[in-house]
Amino acid sequence: MEQQFVYGNTPCFLNSKKVAAKNAGQVDAVVYGVPWEGGVTWGNYTSCELGPKSMRLSSGRYSGFLPELDGIDVFEHLSLGDIGDITINWNNSEETMEWITEFTRKNLWSHNVFPIGLGGDHSITYPIIRGLVEERGQKVGIIHLDAHYDNAMSFGKDKFARNTPFARLYELDGVRNESLIHAGIHGPRNKPESGRFAKEAGAVTITSRDIRECGDIYRMADEIYAKASQDVDVVYLSICSDILDYAFNPGGPPDANGLTSYELLTMIHEFGKKGLVGMDFVEVYPETDVNQFSAHLASTVVLYTLAGVALNRKK
Repeated sequence: MEQQFVYGNTPCFLNSKKVAAKNAGQVDAVVYGVPWEGGVTWGNYTSCELGPKSMRLSSGRYSGFLPELDGIDVFEHLSLGDIGDITINWNNSEETMEWITEFTRKNLWSHNVFPIGLGGDHSITYPIIRGLVEERGQKVGIIHLDAHYDNAMSFGKDKFARNTPFARLYELDGVRNESLIHAGIHGPRNKPESGRFAKEAGAVTITSRDIRECGDIYRMADEIYAKASQDVDVVYLSICSDILDYAFNPGGPPDANGLTSYELLTMIHEFGKKGLVGMDFVEVYPETDVNQFSAHLASTVVLYTLAGVALNRKK
């Protein structure tokens, strides 16, 4: 197939088909970028709004074939399209959140497709899930894979900074807080009040040590999914790159004692097999991703999840 481009010399993610918003329902899964960086909660600009382009450029080297997963070729089972990027307003985070909700509600959640959001910072998860709730009226469980809770009430006056989305999701009708699983939490960049707030809201915390010391990554994946799927209609997967130890994620937030790439990929494949409604992958920092390792990681993360989704649909 002739290579298609979403803009300039940027190819469609994983050499997929370029699709217009009105035609999103013609494929099984749709990639979209959210090139947004709002409030930076520590230090300076991180460049994550360049993440969608970086991940697309890196994805051009990959097929859908995964020999280690019984030789599945994802694209023999699922068709993939790339819808391009959501328009954002650099000067107004609240308006940007509204635009993300409207875009996903109208162009993605209104179709029977599997949406894959490429961030951008983690604030994008809240408006994406709000679009799902508004469009379908479904009760949602969330598997949140991250080093950090991202549940601060605000960053200064900004209620939509990268460290706030799960506080907004605690408040959202349609999300069952007891089925919101903060998994892989680790490290001293968390604050005591974040853990207390999660517990008070009813959300579940599973740390990186819990995952590591379980001794059976498949059983842990089963437990996480069972909690996320209890008394809800659908389960959504949100992945921050810093769920991984920085040895596996050099182009993301610098957090030690995270998961290995094997642990992450094994779990998300299992989640896909059990049933997901959509996913996002956020917080890749191209300016510090010298060898594009973290941008390349996105392709494998998406393919492992889609391999699970394909098996789930076949079942």
